[in-house]
Amino acid sequence: MAFAALLPRLTLLTLAVSLAAAASGDNTTTVAGQIRVNCGASVSAADSDGRTWDRDAPSVGGGVAAGAPYEDPSLPSAVPYMTARVFGSAHTYSFPVRPGRVFLRLFFYPADYGGRGAGDALFGVAAGGVTLLRDFNASQTALALNAACLVREFSLNVSAGGLDVTFTPSSSAHYAFVNGIEIVPTPADVVAKPVPTFANGGRTAPMPIRADTAFQTMYRLNVGGTAVSPGNDSGLLYRSWDEDSAYIYGAAFGVSYPKDSNVTIQYPPSVPPYVAPKGMYASARSMGPSAQVNLNYNLTWILPVDAGFYYILRLHFCEIQYPITRVNQRVFYVYINNQTAQAGMDVIAWSGGIGRPAYVDYLVVTAPGAGQTDLWVALYPDVKTLPEYYDAILNGLEVFKLQTYDTDSLAGPNPPLPAENAAADDDGSGARPKKKKNGAFVAGWAAAACGLLAVLVGCLCAWALCRRKSKAATSAIVDVPEKPTVHETPASGLHGPTETCVFSVRAEK
Repeated sequence: MAFAALLPRLTLLTLAVSLAAAASGDNTTTVAGQIRVNCGASVSAADSDGRTWDRDAPSVGGGVAAGAPYEDPSLPSAVPYMTARVFGSAHTYSFPVRPGRVFLRLFFYPADYGGRGAGDALFGVAAGGVTLLRDFNASQTALALNAACLVREFSLNVSAGGLDVTFTPSSSAHYAFVNGIEIVPTPADVVAKPVPTFANGGRTAPMPIRADTAFQTMYRLNVGGTAVSPGNDSGLLYRSWDEDSAYIYGAAFGVSYPKDSNVTIQYPPSVPPYVAPKGMYASARSMGPSAQVNLNYNLTWILPVDAGFYYILRLHFCEIQYPITRVNQRVFYVYINNQTAQAGMDVIAWSGGIGRPAYVDYLVVTAPGAGQTDLWVALYPDVKTLPEYYDAILNGLEVFKLQTYDTDSLAGPNPPLPAENAAADDDGSGARPKKKKNGAFVAGWAAAACGLLAVLVGCLCAWALCRRKSKAATSAIVDVPEKPTVHETPASGLHGPTETCVFSVRAEK
C-alpha cells in the first residue's frame, strides 16, 4: 500500500531468521527463510512443537508490549499467545522475505492488554498490497467459534523487496494487537493450480487464477482422523489439520477408520509430499457398512464461509483398507452446493492403487451478498457402473478463499455471536460469559445420559459381534443389494447458494 511507507515501522531486518536446512522424511524439498516472531516478548522462546520464536523488542519502533493476564488451559502453547504487541495507531512490520509464495500466519489471543478491554480491539491488517482483515474483532470471533485463540493463515505472493504487514486500529477509540507472526515459504502450487477447468465436460475455465492471487485458509480438515499438529505436518510447512466431526451435517457421521497396518502411504509423482502429511491420508471417513442405508442419505459437511467470494475446495483421497484394491469397487458422486462436481469418482482409478494419495481442486463462486453463507460438500454412491460396493470415502478437506481482484481484499465480516452470548457481550467487554447450571437440571440430564449410554453400549456390542464376522464391516463395506434404487441428485434436505459455479482440476497418477 502506498501510504505504508509513511507509517511508523517495526523494522525487523535484524530479526533472527529460522532456517530449515534439511527436509523431513516425508518431504523432498528444503524450506528455508522461515520467520517466527513472538510479539511483545523480550526473549526468544520455544513453543510446544519445539520451534523457536524470536523476540521483537530490540527492533520495535512503536507499539506497547503487554502480557496476557490469564492463560486459558485450552491454549496449544504459551508461546506465542501470552505476550502481545498493542498499537494505538497504524504500525508496520517489515520482513526480509525472498520473492515467491509464503504462508503468513497471524496469532491472536483476545484478552485485556495494558488496561484495554478485549472488546475494544477493532482493527485491520494489510500485507502485500492486499487487505487481509477489516474491522476485525478477535474477541467476538473467538466467542462465535468457542475458541480461546485464533490463527489467521494467508498465502501471499511476494514479488520483491520483502513483506510489509500493517496493523491499523479502526478508529481512535480502538486498538490493534497481535501475539505472533509466522512466515513460511511454500511451493507455488501448495494452495491451488493456476487454471481450473469445469467439473463436467472438461472445458477450459473462464477464470484462470492469477499467479499473484492471495488466499486465506478457511478450513483444513483431517477427515475421519484426529487433529494433526504443526510439528507433524509435511514439507516443513507447519500447517494445522483439525478434526472434521464438528462440520458433519446431522447424525449421519458415517464410519471413520485408520489404514490397515500392512498398507504404506506412497506419494505418486503427481502428488508431492508437501501437499498433505501421511498422517492425514492414513485415516478416512466412509458412509458406513450398510449399502441400503448408504443409498438413502448423503455424507455431508457444512462449512460456513464469507459470502461473495471465490473459493478453492481441495478434496484429498486415498484408499487405505483392503479389499479395495481394484477399479470399480467403490465409485461415488461428489456434490458441492447441490450440484454435481464429479461423477464416477473412483479413487483407485485416479491414484493408481491402494495407499496412493490423490487430490482434486474445485473452484466455487458463492452468491453475492453480505454476511456468511454455507458451503455444502456431499458424497453419494454412483451405481451406474455397478461397483462392487456402494460407498464413498474422503480423507481430507481444505477450503481457501480467493482475494477479490477489483478491491484486492480478503476481508470478511466478523462471525455473528450465538444468541446466548450476544446478551452477555452487550457491555462490550469481550469477556467470555460464565455458564450457570441448575443442580436438578444437571442431575436429570445425567440420568438421561446414563440411560442413553446403556443403549449405546448394547448397540456397540451387537455391532462388534457383526464386525468380527467380516473384514468388510471393518472397512465400512458390504455387498450391494440386488436391485438398488439409484439417486441421481443429493437428498432433498441439501441446500446451498443457488448462484454457484463449480470448476475443477485434479491431480492423478
